Parts: sequence; C-alpha cells; structure tokens
Amino acid sequence: MTGTGPQGPGRYGERVFRPEAGGEGDRIDLGSLTYDATTMSRLRRLGVGPGWTCLDLGAGTGTVARGLLEEAGVAEVVAVDRDVRFLAAHPVPGLTPLQADITADGFSPELFPDLSPGRFRLVHARFLLMHLPDRPRLVARFAELLAPGGVLVISDAVDLTTDSAPLTPYTAAMRAMWRGLRDSIGTDVSQVVHHPELLEAAGLESVAAEIHVPPLLPGSAISRFWADTWDRARADMLATGLLDEGGLDEALRLLDSPGYAGLSPGMLTAWGWKPGAPGAPGAP
Repeated sequence: MTGTGPQGPGRYGERVFRPEAGGEGDRIDLGSLTYDATTMSRLRRLGVGPGWTCLDLGAGTGTVARGLLEEAGVAEVVAVDRDVRFLAAHPVPGLTPLQADITADGFSPELFPDLSPGRFRLVHARFLLMHLPDRPRLVARFAELLAPGGVLVISDAVDLTTDSAPLTPYTAAMRAMWRGLRDSIGTDVSQVVHHPELLEAAGLESVAAEIHVPPLLPGSAISRFWADTWDRARADMLATGLLDEGGLDEALRLLDSPGYAGLSPGMLTAWGWKPGAPGAPGAP
C-alpha cells in the first residue's frame, strides 16, 4: 500500500510500516486474523465464486487473495502491491503478484496488460484508500477495471469512538495515532464514511455498506495489532503532543486489561455494481 500524504511528506511503507522492518508481515497478519472472516463472508454473499477473475489492490501479505482462490474457488486473482515480497513468499496456483504503484500515472493497461479495463468480476481493496490522496480519481479508475456486472468492494478503517468517547489513555492514543499518521503519511479515516458516495459518483449501482467492529479483548489479534501499530508509529504519535510516553505506556496496558471496555476502530465495507451483463447483483 502506498500514497503521498496530502499533509505529510511521507508514504505508507516508507516512513512508517516499512515492509522490510522486522515483524511487519506479522503485524499485517494480525489485522488479517481480525478481519478476513468478515471480508470473505461479505464477498461470498456478493456471489464471488468459481469462474470469477479478481483483482486485489493493496494486497499486503495476500491472505484475502489466497482466500478467494482456496475458499471461494475463483479462477484467478491478480494481487497488486507496491512491494510484493509477502505475496511472492507464499505462492499459490492462480495467484499473480503484480508490483505497481496504483497512484502513479503509469498505472495503466499499456504498462500492465494484466490490468486491462473491463477484465475483472471483482475489484477489492482493503485498508488502502484511507492512506491515499485523490480518492474519487482512484475509485473511478478501479471502476473502469470492472467487467459489466462486476462489483467493486472497498473496506477502510472507521473510528466511532475517539471523538465522543471519554478521554482515557486508550482514546488519547487512538487520537494521537490518527493525527500522527495524517500528519506524517496522509492517512485520513474521517472521509471513509463517504466511500458509498464515491462508488455512486463512479457510476456504480446498488451501492450499500456495513460496519464491523471487532471486540477489544486482551490478547486478541486486534489488541496485538494496535499494540504493534502504536509501537511502530510511536514517534509520530508523540509528536502530536496529544500524549506522552507515560500515557502511551498506560494505553498499552489497557489493551491487555480485561477490565477495560474500550471499542476498537472498525471496518466499513462499501460495494457497488457496474451496470450491464451478467445481470443482477449478488445477495445483500
């Protein structure tokens, strides 16, 4: 995943969350352990299955791409990321890793024939757009890659807790994380609730959305994910002035405490269908 931040000078995977950093693949997989079942359930309910040709953008370690092949039985998945080391490390039949920067002007069929317009029944992107600028342009580009009757599915983080929740070390850490990532690499979850509008603006139909909020339990994959994420983003979080080292350490202790009832940020998934054959959208 990559993008030039609209406010900060960095990019995801360069300033923070570098793929070459020790344990980064494991951090991504903690997120996958949290959200893959929800993602795969939604994709199956949308009808994704045998014979489908799929595109997974910002594929990360490839758990969704492999799930599409091994669980849903699709015909092919082209998995795109700016760094494909994790994808290449776990090849499976039908999976084509493609190293590319989707924000670049050169991200085109001329340079990448695997990405011809109208090729894919499914285009999927999870935890990608939130890190990127110019989302309307990107969503329109993704929609162009859909075959008639195909579906675009985008998922991103949505935080329902930090604006109105009581101030605790945990909520302070979450606020500092989102502010620090916005300032350093341009991550912005405040606009995720508008993703359905972007799908409609791209000409897609039968647009819908849902939110999944995983429970924040001690030792759970999501709690470990946030602890690791805070550790890697620590400098940017502290630079906001919203908390200090002691506050961050206390927030980490709350993540592992059975007595804390905080909510994790959730995942908003929105989808829309390209008009035309093969016809009716999948089940809601």
